[in-house]
Amino acid sequence: MTREQLEHLIRAAGAILGDRDVVVIGSQAILGAHPAGLPEAATESMEADLLPVGDADGRKADLIDGAIGEASPFHERFAIYAQGVSRETARLPAGWEERLVEVRGENTYGVTGHCLEPHDLLISKYVAGRPKDMRFCAAIVAAGLVRQDILLERLASTHCTPDEAQRARARIVRDFQAAERRADR
Repeated sequence: MTREQLEHLIRAAGAILGDRDVVVIGSQAILGAHPAGLPEAATESMEADLLPVGDADGRKADLIDGAIGEASPFHERFAIYAQGVSRETARLPAGWEERLVEVRGENTYGVTGHCLEPHDLLISKYVAGRPKDMRFCAAIVAAGLVRQDILLERLASTHCTPDEAQRARARIVRDFQAAERRADR
């Protein structure tokens, strides 16, 4: 996905919901802080996870899924889609709401996409631990876009079990060690 495609999804979600704000919490939130020059593994997804603001009952997320979600006419036409999600979709560090990165401009028609800050985004991926998340995290670390000390600090403020925290910490350390070995070659 490109930054322009993310902006298209933000604009479309705003129009569907009648809202001026939406939160981007999936991997493509990286495009908020880094609109270009990302490694391929960071932008290969054609889906953006969008969290509607003020969606206690999930109806807004359902609207996103129906109108611009997977297998929708929007998806077929533009080869990108959004998934409406809830706050429970990702486990995030304390204070993540204060660190959101805004995507707003001519291409969003006044709708603001509030994207997870890269360290917060990676913590959610490290805790989830799916193979696609690990490829994404390794690519971001290898590109030098995040710092290990900040990731470990944010992990400590994330609600997860001790086992989940231990696994996430090991994944973070492993990715930085691998990036360091590549840099030494």
